[in-house]
Amino acid sequence: MNQKKINRIRRGKRTRLNIRESGKASLIVNKTPRHIYAQLISGGDENRVLATVSTVQSAVKQGLKYTGNIEAAGKVGKLIGEKAKSLGIAEVAFDRSGFPYHGRVKALAEAAREAGLQF
Repeated sequence: MNQKKINRIRRGKRTRLNIRESGKASLIVNKTPRHIYAQLISGGDENRVLATVSTVQSAVKQGLKYTGNIEAAGKVGKLIGEKAKSLGIAEVAFDRSGFPYHGRVKALAEAAREAGLQF
């Protein structure tokens, strides 16, 4: 494993520790060069996956020219925000998995905020 990935994983672990202590539901983001993934995880001791949205899903892929860009991340953020709202979740902790808050991660977060999530 290269040093860049090791540093990202270390940052992600530190963030997850703080989120676990807060006990809030969390919005976890992961990305690859081709796709972006978002999961809603329940807070507390359960840690159940409540909802997932990704650019791999055919419903999300429709109408997108490419799945690894800011436009696709915005669509994923909007859909995960709507799913959270339908589940009655208004406030979450944002876990960016050690990725910088920039580009696709930022676009996903802003779209989720516009859809009604608070973090």
